[in-house]
Amino acid sequence: MDVLIGTVVLRPYVFGFLLAFLLTGAADLGWRRTLLFGAWVGPVAWLAEFSSTRTGIPFGLYHYTGSTRGQELFVADVPLMDCLSFTFLAYASFCLARATLRARRAPAPAVVGLSGALMMLLDVVIDPVAVRGDRWFLGRIFYYPEGGLYFGVPLSNFVGWMVVGIVGVAGYAAWSHWQDARFGQTTSSGFDRYGTGVWPGIALYYAVLGFNLAITGWIGEWWLLGVGAAVHAAAAMVLWSLRQRPAARLGLENQRA
Repeated sequence: MDVLIGTVVLRPYVFGFLLAFLLTGAADLGWRRTLLFGAWVGPVAWLAEFSSTRTGIPFGLYHYTGSTRGQELFVADVPLMDCLSFTFLAYASFCLARATLRARRAPAPAVVGLSGALMMLLDVVIDPVAVRGDRWFLGRIFYYPEGGLYFGVPLSNFVGWMVVGIVGVAGYAAWSHWQDARFGQTTSSGFDRYGTGVWPGIALYYAVLGFNLAITGWIGEWWLLGVGAAVHAAAAMVLWSLRQRPAARLGLENQRA
C-alpha cells in the first residue's frame, strides 16, 4: 500500500492525466468501454516495453535504471506509470483522429491508422524530454545504451509508438464493435449521433503536448522545443485540412441537390 501511494505521489501529473482520461472517456464512450480501452491498451504497452528492454522490439533497446524501486510500483522491470500513460495517450489520439475524419465516413482502419500516427507525434516531444529526466522531476529512470539520432532517441522508438497505438486502438475497436455500433461517425460539431463529444479527449491530447513542451522549455532544450512545436504546428494544419475538405465537398453536394 505504501508503494501504491508512493506511485501516485511521485507521478501526480501522470495520474492527473489518467483521471482526465477516465472522466472524458466515460462521457464519450461510457464507463464499460473506457475501462475496456484501458484494460487492453495498458497490457499491450507493458508487453511492448518488457520486450524492448530485452530484445529492442518494438521501441529499440533501452533499460530502466530501477532508481525508483521502493518508491513506485514496477511490473517486472517496467514502472507501472509508463503502462498507464499509454492508455490516455492512445485515447486522446483516438479522439483527435475521430474528429479529423468525421465527415469522410472513414472505415475503422483509417481511424486506427491515424490514431497510431498521432500518438507517435506526441512522442516526438515526450521521449526526448523523458531521456533528460535527470534535469527535471521525472528523474533518470531509463536510458538508451547506444543513444539515438533524434535528440538521443532512436528512430525505431517512433515506429514502436505507432505500432502500439495502432494495436491498442484496433483492439478496442474490434472488441467494442466501435465502427458498427454507436461510435461510427461524428457530426460537424465533433459529436457523434449519440451526442457524446470527442473535444474533451482532444483537449487532453494538447494538454499532454503542452505539458511536455513546457518541460522542454523549462530545462532549456530550445532546439527540441522548436522542432517539437514546428512538427505539431504542421500536423495541426494537415489535420485541419483533412477535416475541412470533406465537409466542404459535402456542403457543395448538398447545395447542388
